[in-house]
Amino acid sequence: MQKLARREGGDRRRRRSGTGYKEPPLAFTPYLVPILHSPAEKLRTRKGEAMRNTLLRMLAALMCVLAVCADVAPVQDFDLEKMAGKWYIVGFATNAQWFVNNKAGMKVGTAMLVPTAGGDLDLSYANLKDDGTCWRMTHLAKKTDTPGRFTFHSQVWNNDNDMRIVDVVYDDYAVIHTIKTKDGESEVLNKLYSRAPEAIVTLQQKFTQFSNETGILPDNIVILPKSAECPEV
Repeated sequence: MQKLARREGGDRRRRRSGTGYKEPPLAFTPYLVPILHSPAEKLRTRKGEAMRNTLLRMLAALMCVLAVCADVAPVQDFDLEKMAGKWYIVGFATNAQWFVNNKAGMKVGTAMLVPTAGGDLDLSYANLKDDGTCWRMTHLAKKTDTPGRFTFHSQVWNNDNDMRIVDVVYDDYAVIHTIKTKDGESEVLNKLYSRAPEAIVTLQQKFTQFSNETGILPDNIVILPKSAECPEV
């Protein structure tokens, strides 16, 4: 019996030291689970996902500027003379940081479009500020070989502008799509023009959809509130 016990004990020792033997799981392993799924870990995960989604939206907007937006074509059968006259700028959309910082205080402004004899377009903008003074800016948009497409350099912002009238009903509204380039970087600006100081809901929806399609983030698409006008000069 003693020999049998010694033999069985030796067998157990050999099985432990032999190939294929595995130690039982460590006692502390189950306690790692609550740490990995703690509230702090979950919060960090949610923040990481939110940042990732933001970066993806920014990348989509950038890709639009670099590729898709360059292919936005002007409206067919564009009529320069019918664009003439006074327009209200009732919608504004761009991912530019200056707009993000100032959009809350922006209001409807006016644009006066005057065709030149050579086929260019004189642009005059005016906005009444809160202190009662007027902000004004003018550009001469030069025609291109494509009707409805104009280019100009802004002395105020020191950027180059590729402007296209992409949708228009001459006595009602116009959608203006501009690619602004400065120091090799480009951004999109969409404007909604209206012959009236306010845009109807269907027109707002049309402008919003177009701006989404050209890479503008939803928060940066704004229908501007009404405002008093600057006096004519």
